[in-house]
Amino acid sequence: MPKSKSRNKAKSRSASQRYQLHPDRKQKHKPSSKWYGGLILGLMGLGVVIIVTNYMQVLPGTSLGAKPLYLFIGLGMILVGFVGTTRWR
Repeated sequence: MPKSKSRNKAKSRSASQRYQLHPDRKQKHKPSSKWYGGLILGLMGLGVVIIVTNYMQVLPGTSLGAKPLYLFIGLGMILVGFVGTTRWR
């Protein structure tokens, strides 16, 4: 009966080296600048101040009632600040 071809056990690799896939290395992002956190908080805080002063009728043109334009500006600033927090490292 002929011998079957088998692997040479002397040449085989150890179990830790066999079928090792190299995972994709994630690039490390640089940390954000020190002023970036203050900018985010400042935008969100200013948005809140604009909304509150709009309803207190302190802003120009609000003597007869709150203006929706100021509300949208304030909410837009809060939204920009919130989106900025997702990019903060």
